[in-house]
Amino acid sequence: MQEEQQPEAAADPMSSSDAPEDGPKETSSVSQNISDADAFKILLEMKLKKRQKRPALPSTVTELDTEDGSKVYVVGTAHFSDSSKKDVVKTIQEVQPDVVVVELCQYRVSMLKMDEKTLLKEAKEINLEKLQQAIKQNGVMSGLMQMLLLKVSAHITEQLGMAPGGEFREAFKEASKVPFCKFHLGDRPIPVTFKRAIAALSFWQKVKLAWGLCFLSDPISKDDVEKCKQKDLLEQMMAEMIGEFPDLHRTIVSERDIYLTYMLKQAAKQIELPRASENEPRKYIPAVVVGVVGMGHVPGIEKNWNSDLKIQEIMSVPPPSPSTTQSYLQRLSEVPQQ
Repeated sequence: MQEEQQPEAAADPMSSSDAPEDGPKETSSVSQNISDADAFKILLEMKLKKRQKRPALPSTVTELDTEDGSKVYVVGTAHFSDSSKKDVVKTIQEVQPDVVVVELCQYRVSMLKMDEKTLLKEAKEINLEKLQQAIKQNGVMSGLMQMLLLKVSAHITEQLGMAPGGEFREAFKEASKVPFCKFHLGDRPIPVTFKRAIAALSFWQKVKLAWGLCFLSDPISKDDVEKCKQKDLLEQMMAEMIGEFPDLHRTIVSERDIYLTYMLKQAAKQIELPRASENEPRKYIPAVVVGVVGMGHVPGIEKNWNSDLKIQEIMSVPPPSPSTTQSYLQRLSEVPQQ
């Protein structure tokens, strides 16, 4: 087993060059005389006045507290639900957070920049080229698992006519409107999850799981669409398929519960206020964090919240098998393109 380096607690998917240049182009002589610390305090006061002391939050929100007084509002979402989008917007507007954490990793952050039409097209198109790329990046079995899970998502996308991850895009938009609000990626890197999931299964378990995913074609009824407002349809379908594989559930769900909890707690560390000079004592205030995660992860986050979490073990991955990977890639390259 080889351990990967522990990731940083924060990740910003957008570079500063992508940010729009808003605000006035010129400043008055008065504003030029205000120090950075004073300007920060003024804007912070405006933000705190807008923050509701007793926010009116949706029923999908779970409130958690840290030992130093920071607050974390976890919005449990369904990945294919308009109601979840509204819940995310409402929560961010009410609490005016310092940090927004979403259930995405750097390998899936592209969905924040894509529009609905592009995402719908991408989700429906699963071809040989994508399969080859997934195998090159993650190994044979992990690559196949990734493509099969994409097939599940594509099936739901096609049935509902709705692209996944709408709640994350809404979270990104709303976070950009809140002064001094940071945007963090809170999920474990997907290659780590897939590699650990595959390593946990026997050969025949892998075959059985792949068979079930390959032949997923059940239609989704209007009732199922309505149920999306109360539960996560994607996670429910996956839970039904992996229910007989406890080790798979551990790697795909339970371990990610731990990782998401860890990242939320990292984001909820107290905020240091700027100082006018080096001689001024340091001052800290509790942070307010909004977490946007699939509702299937909320119970696990609550369960792990007061635990002393270490993520090094769940970040380790088994070494790949180069010979097997090369053999599969060679066979794939021989298949004629349609």
